[in-house]
Amino acid sequence: MENQHTSQPNGGLTPPARCAAPTLFLHTLCNPRACDCYFVSFWYNVVWIQPLWTYNMKAPTRVIALVFLLFTTTLFADEWTMFHGKDGKNRSLETGLLTSWKEGGPTLLWTVSGIGKGVSGYSTVTIQSSRLYTSGNRDGRSIVYCFDINGEKLWEYDNGAAWTRSYPGTRSTPTLDGDYVYDFSPLGQLTCLTADKGEKVWSRNMLTDYEGENIIWALAESIRIDGNRLYCAPGGKKACFAALNKRTGETIWTTPTLGEKTSYGCPIIFEQAGLRMIVTTYAKGMFGVNADNGELLFTFRHEQRFDINCTRPIYHEGHLFLTNTWDQSGQGAVLVKLTVSEDKKVSLEEVWRNRDLDSLHDNVMLLDGFLYGISYGHRRGVFLCLDWKNGKTQYESETIGRGSSFTWAEGLLYLLTDQGEVLLVRPNPEKFEVISRFTLPEEGEGPYWAHPVVCGKRLYIRHGTFLYCYDIKNFVESFPANGGR
Repeated sequence: MENQHTSQPNGGLTPPARCAAPTLFLHTLCNPRACDCYFVSFWYNVVWIQPLWTYNMKAPTRVIALVFLLFTTTLFADEWTMFHGKDGKNRSLETGLLTSWKEGGPTLLWTVSGIGKGVSGYSTVTIQSSRLYTSGNRDGRSIVYCFDINGEKLWEYDNGAAWTRSYPGTRSTPTLDGDYVYDFSPLGQLTCLTADKGEKVWSRNMLTDYEGENIIWALAESIRIDGNRLYCAPGGKKACFAALNKRTGETIWTTPTLGEKTSYGCPIIFEQAGLRMIVTTYAKGMFGVNADNGELLFTFRHEQRFDINCTRPIYHEGHLFLTNTWDQSGQGAVLVKLTVSEDKKVSLEEVWRNRDLDSLHDNVMLLDGFLYGISYGHRRGVFLCLDWKNGKTQYESETIGRGSSFTWAEGLLYLLTDQGEVLLVRPNPEKFEVISRFTLPEEGEGPYWAHPVVCGKRLYIRHGTFLYCYDIKNFVESFPANGGR
């Protein structure tokens, strides 16, 4: 049955971030001795409240403290607004998380089924204002879904024809921006919807409008928004890259065609020497444009016979990292140095190459001077660590699966193998260090390619038509007996 929702009796449902403060407010007013002073670490979006000290506060002081609590809890509510988070670096700001898991894994809070049908897609979730967004195939259509924080469906929207050929299903993850959500279908339909009700604001087909041609496994780019602009790489005859007005969908500027198709990666935005740049992938490598006007700044060839450049570039301290893969035709990893001249011209110089780390699904991360990622072709699905400065391979792990993915939170990696096993890994430049592991329920169809998300002290994992929500909070009892006395 479509859109079935089950909650787990032993786990319960943790309160949404924006409900915690009102609940505490009412609890305290009705029970003056139940709490004297509660502290919320708003820096880390903490929802679970614990007593900091016991002190017999007067009622007016208590009310003032709780109004502040309500304000800060709402202000810093948990969000994960685009693929790989707000800045695209795939790092959660969550703290107070479990440092290991019991046998069988953390508590499963709830499961949603019916996100499309069959092999419905590989989109992960984005989260804002206690709502979750994702997409999937159903009956030949590409459907955008919105759920509340407890897994109840709020609305759905039909965003046009679905991709039903090789590896059918959605790829892109919806992007959130205030009151709006943006979805980019595998066939190029870019649509802006209201976030609360899923009503269409505007829609246009980027392949049609810019005379682009779809790629072998369909468009997979997740939309990037910066200020009032929305960025997209249609790879068409009219433009290889475009900036749109995010509220109207109208074109602001375009970058002339490169004479090549687009690829599967997502853009990054950074500034060096006063020049704001956008860098993304295309069929033959990566290119950079001026973020203000779309002027082409550089192209860098990094070819592979099936034109697979899926992993977004990584920028750090004047250098760009890129990797591609598939088979022996893939060139693996490369690091290049960027130089920006006084007249804002950009030049590139290759620093090192390493064919070991040939990632497929945008699963490489830079942490403390080391690159961590999954190989695809050359090392066949092992977890690798490389030194950022010289490209030297530090180690490789057991085989975990070529399409595996991971995210980072509070110093640990949450790794999902493409066979459905979830690993808690400590990033270590000397060895592959697994702390805990568990296996997802044996349901759903297709590879486990949707990237995991940590937000609101929960771990979200999508597989086919199913979405699982796990409680990874390092539990501290919210309201101790007798107000902590």
